[in-house]
Amino acid sequence: MLGQMMDQKLLISSIIDHAARYHGDTEVVSVNTDGSQTRTNYAQIQSQARKLGSALLKRGMERSDRIATIAWNNYRHLELYYGISGAGMVCHTVNPRLFPEQLIYILTHAEDKIVFFDATFIPLVDGVRSHLPHIQHWVLMEERNKELAGKHDWMEFYEDLIAEGDDGFNWPDDLKERDASSLCYTSGTTGNPKGVLYSHRSTLLHAMVSATPDVMNFSARDCLLPVVPMFHVNAWGSPYAAALAGAKMVMPGPGLDGKSLATLFNDEKVTIAAGVTTIWAGLIQYLETSGTKLPHMNRTVIGGSACPPIMIEKFRDEYGVEVLHAWGMTEMSPLGSVNNLKHKHFELPQEAINEIRLN
Repeated sequence: MLGQMMDQKLLISSIIDHAARYHGDTEVVSVNTDGSQTRTNYAQIQSQARKLGSALLKRGMERSDRIATIAWNNYRHLELYYGISGAGMVCHTVNPRLFPEQLIYILTHAEDKIVFFDATFIPLVDGVRSHLPHIQHWVLMEERNKELAGKHDWMEFYEDLIAEGDDGFNWPDDLKERDASSLCYTSGTTGNPKGVLYSHRSTLLHAMVSATPDVMNFSARDCLLPVVPMFHVNAWGSPYAAALAGAKMVMPGPGLDGKSLATLFNDEKVTIAAGVTTIWAGLIQYLETSGTKLPHMNRTVIGGSACPPIMIEKFRDEYGVEVLHAWGMTEMSPLGSVNNLKHKHFELPQEAINEIRLN
């Protein structure tokens, strides 16, 4: 006998639809490649993602086709996250910090049909595209630029492409939750990079669990700034978890220096951030030299490498920020564990708590 409760497929499109319905006016603040800012919200992200999905289908893209991105954390990248997967294709985030030979290998192995890229990476793209004849479209994530169009006749423009889509486009209703949704490659430290193919189901379940209090504890009361790149295992899944929880998002673009981050933290009242140790070292150096404080931020998730004890202490004692150690792998979507204290730990001496924080 089956249960009688309502059933809904676990699809990535359902995340952005939920965010648009219940948190539609919650802001997504984006620092663009040229340093300007765009302020949008979840309702607009959903609308643009739907148009994008429609435009891709009109371009002849089919179910499970791989569509690559080489981009910073910004609002157009977020639209691509939802538009590509929502329309039934696979969002393949590519790490631009790899060697050109590795990029060529990855884009060839994945058999990508389209590559979306930020202006920062025009030289990189121009240097590898002759080795990638199977790619049908190279799309700069900007409005049409006559000067760039004149220099690069192979270049298309994001806003032109998305304008081809239909405003009333509905997500395909025949998608299955175990269909492929996203593709990330490992860093290639042992041989060629290895592709890890996520499903809609795995991505949504990862978002649900990572938003819980004992993991990253996202809520609609939060403002998240993901410093970890969206091209690095999907920014640890935070663009999905934040939308699911209805948290405000601040996308920092390419400016990840201490001053730029501190300004965003304070101007946008960021409560939680996520990134690697080297980024936080630069932030702390700026905070110490400038005398800047972080009055709104209360926790940061640090992964990628072990966090030095002195950094945990500085964040806690001088800025009131709790450090949460995270560990994971590309194959885990990627979070495996986050070091949160249990109820019994609060009765321990500070030295013992420090030791637990380091594990």
